Amino acid sequence: MAGLAERLIAQGNWLFCRRSYLPLLILPILLIALKDSLWLEKALGDAMENLWEILCLAVSLLGLGVRCMTVGFAPRGTSGRTTQGQRASVLNTTGMYSIVRHPLYLGNFIITLGLILFVAVWWFGLLGVLAFWLYYERIMIAEEEFLQRRFGASYAEWAEKTPAILPRFKNWKPPSISFSMRNVLKREYSGFFLIIASFSLLDIAEDLLTKGRWESNLEWIALFFVGLMIYATLRTLKRKTKILDVEGR
Repeated sequence: MAGLAERLIAQGNWLFCRRSYLPLLILPILLIALKDSLWLEKALGDAMENLWEILCLAVSLLGLGVRCMTVGFAPRGTSGRTTQGQRASVLNTTGMYSIVRHPLYLGNFIITLGLILFVAVWWFGLLGVLAFWLYYERIMIAEEEFLQRRFGASYAEWAEKTPAILPRFKNWKPPSISFSMRNVLKREYSGFFLIIASFSLLDIAEDLLTKGRWESNLEWIALFFVGLMIYATLRTLKRKTKILDVEGR
């Protein structure tokens, strides 16, 4: 068992450092699935398909909201996007971390779920959820091994009563620091734009693969450019100014 645990931890650390681009390996399967995605429009009509797309976007934005609630209360050195290796200056046990041990990964799953549902192909949905679980399970194992070594008994006590990925809302404890919207804007602007860009590109790819042409959707086009402007503005503020900087965050 020790050998298996060590292999899972090693795999998790390897995946952690490459988690920003390894999920792109699923793109060829996604393109195959998109060819079967026209059934929803044929079965339910344009209006219901549009409603479905809005609901899927709402699911992904809910996932972003989970991330924002986590990051907004996070102190410096925690809940980051680093891919250089495991880091944690303090052990978070309040706020979102009082109800689930991995709130950022929960948020990532909900974001991914919205994108998977958008494709509306059952076998791709099952494959996507399974791939996400196998991928992040190893990352969570590696992360928890690091936290166990870093914080010892404090981590063990917190982990014993806090579920890994399914929230236990009755455990809620108010965050130990105040919410910082500037911290959210500074750290989550790229995730926001990635969601908008992903849905827009999926809409274009679906048209091209199922109809052989792009039927321009003004709503998605407008949403994409609004997202792009927000992304460019916040990126500039982060890199060129200190407006989004918050002491201790």
